[in-house]
Amino acid sequence: RSCSCARLQGLSPSLPTPSLAPFSLALGVWACVCTCIPVCMHACTHVLLLSGRVKLWADTFGQDLYDTVTKYSGSLLLQKKYKDVESSLKIKEVDGLELVRKFSEDMETMLRRKVEAVQVLMVAGLLSHVDFDYYNSVLLNEKDSSGAYVELGAEFLLEANAHFSDLLVNTTLSSVQLPTNVYNKDPDILNGIYMSEALNAVFVENFQRDPTLTWQYFGSSTGFFRIYPGIKWTPDENGVITFDCRNRGWYIQAATSPKDIVIVVDTSGSMKGLRMTIAKHTVSTILDTLGENDFVNIIAYNDYIHYIEPCFKGILVQADRDNREHFKQLVDELMVKGVGVVDRALREAFQILQQFQEAGQGSLCNQAIMLITDGAVEDYEPVLEKYNWPDRKVRVFTYLIGREVSFADRLKWIACNNKGYYTQISTLADAQENVMEYLHVLSRPMVINHDHDITWTEAYIDSKVGPQGAQSLALLTTVAMPVFSKKNETRSHGILLGVVGSDVALRELMKLAPRYKVSLDQPPDSPSIPVSPAWGAWLRLSEHQQWLHPLTS
Repeated sequence: RSCSCARLQGLSPSLPTPSLAPFSLALGVWACVCTCIPVCMHACTHVLLLSGRVKLWADTFGQDLYDTVTKYSGSLLLQKKYKDVESSLKIKEVDGLELVRKFSEDMETMLRRKVEAVQVLMVAGLLSHVDFDYYNSVLLNEKDSSGAYVELGAEFLLEANAHFSDLLVNTTLSSVQLPTNVYNKDPDILNGIYMSEALNAVFVENFQRDPTLTWQYFGSSTGFFRIYPGIKWTPDENGVITFDCRNRGWYIQAATSPKDIVIVVDTSGSMKGLRMTIAKHTVSTILDTLGENDFVNIIAYNDYIHYIEPCFKGILVQADRDNREHFKQLVDELMVKGVGVVDRALREAFQILQQFQEAGQGSLCNQAIMLITDGAVEDYEPVLEKYNWPDRKVRVFTYLIGREVSFADRLKWIACNNKGYYTQISTLADAQENVMEYLHVLSRPMVINHDHDITWTEAYIDSKVGPQGAQSLALLTTVAMPVFSKKNETRSHGILLGVVGSDVALRELMKLAPRYKVSLDQPPDSPSIPVSPAWGAWLRLSEHQQWLHPLTS
């Protein structure tokens, strides 16, 4: 009955009686065998014939492909030439240590030249210049309705340059870029552009002395960005330029020392509406000023305190890109309710910083608390007295949210008595400039001690847009140095003028280690990306850092 043959299955229901069942079943099996066997034999024969035909096709195709490749690749000629000189070829033993030492010396020489170029820029950044040409990157070559060049947008020769990814640049002059939220004729901006004009000649001289140099620039603490070679910037579809040099990793790392930050944000009922929107934007702006060398956590408080990421309770985490973006998403989800009790939140923040400092964890450098509130704070003095006085090792920065000034004196007192800085943020537009003030405070010890430390950033991917709109990705590292005011009347105040820097394309480093001299093995079981299609070196990506795997492809 389990036979799949239709004849046997059709016979089964018609078995007449038990006595005739064996005979009927035998008759059905005989009919099935007689009918099915020829069909199965025909199918098998068909399959065998078809497989033989496919094999014939494959053999024919493979032979034709081999003949074509052999004919046009010149492989037979190459083999013949190799045979002709085989007797004169020798295997030369290479000293691996000596090879690595040579690569190391060449790279050291190259990187030293980059550092020297930046050091010259740092010195020139302190000097003023008698001439004053202000080429605004957005207004270059722009004309008004009468055909005259617009103010700050004089004629500026731009030519495609292969060394700069075929972008249209001017290798004799620099240009100045400002984010949209910075007024391009502000007195501080004009004064800074005037003082940095002396960099033009140094930019050109550096590039002539070392043609491997790429972009050179000066990022001002006031917000303008002088870049060489000069280039025209194009706003986005909304007419906005969001690039702010002060948010870039090279600026932050050079302007300040590593830091541990605990952001304490008020989520009580008084923060509802626009105040909470401004507070969220302020937190995001603070996160944008942090880099790979910093550590951070965020505590929200009302009737009780809670970490916006419960998995990070009681610890600080590295402020890498992933963690910063994760924090921003959680901040957007914050809701307001209850009454703000700030003393518990401050106590928790001080305890985290104290525990990390005692355990030798975190940045082991600056420590700070960022208090973001509408000002309705009480019972904070006992906490400050217990955890931060008299040494005041933790700076406290206070941000008053909204237009209300009734509680301003309290927040000023907290900041001034804990070596911090007070600022009021009334609108979303205020956040960028006011948040930046804390960087100036943290840089003061470096300024007063004249610590012009060289900073190298981790390798990062930079996107460049060509003249036809085609995007290309380049792996870069940046060498940067802070520029401090050396005026006698301001030296003791610790004024940071800005940061000078220069990009170093990793492809230039790869040229010092020719591919035929290095290993061709990809690092096993490691996440990596190619440095360039031509060279094929690999960039190792770890959980916390990014670095070049030693000269592998």
